Amino acid sequence: MTGGMLVAIALLQAIVAAPPPAGTPQPPATIFAEPAALFIAACDANGDGRVTQPELTACVARSYATAEGAASGSIGYIAYADWAQAWLGDRNALPSPFEVDRDGDNRITLAELQTRFAQFFTRFDRDKDGILTRSELITIRAAAPGERYGIRKKN
Repeated sequence: MTGGMLVAIALLQAIVAAPPPAGTPQPPATIFAEPAALFIAACDANGDGRVTQPELTACVARSYATAEGAASGSIGYIAYADWAQAWLGDRNALPSPFEVDRDGDNRITLAELQTRFAQFFTRFDRDKDGILTRSELITIRAAAPGERYGIRKKN
């Protein structure tokens, strides 16, 4: 190596990326996925990047079986929160136990959970072909809330 190359390499190693200016907020996400959509994507049993209703039904049943008390036929709201933590990423993720427990008995059955995820499946299936692709499971927001055409109102 020549001396000039060594100096150039030394200079490149000394360059440190400058941190963003203080008070600069991170830009808002414009592509995101609901916790239920992430769960559904994880139900792709054969790894083809597509989720069918039978794959989802089997996956919901497998995950429900891991909840404390599931063998009795229903789980309480605390067990549901534990299930949500494990499978949706947060104890407070949607769907909430209140929207899953359709008969209001403060218990959640596999059938109730299956029904709620079947509703998600129908909502996410934009082209109504009975198969969910990753593009159907993400939401793309054209502009951040309160922002139009890249111009943000000043307060």
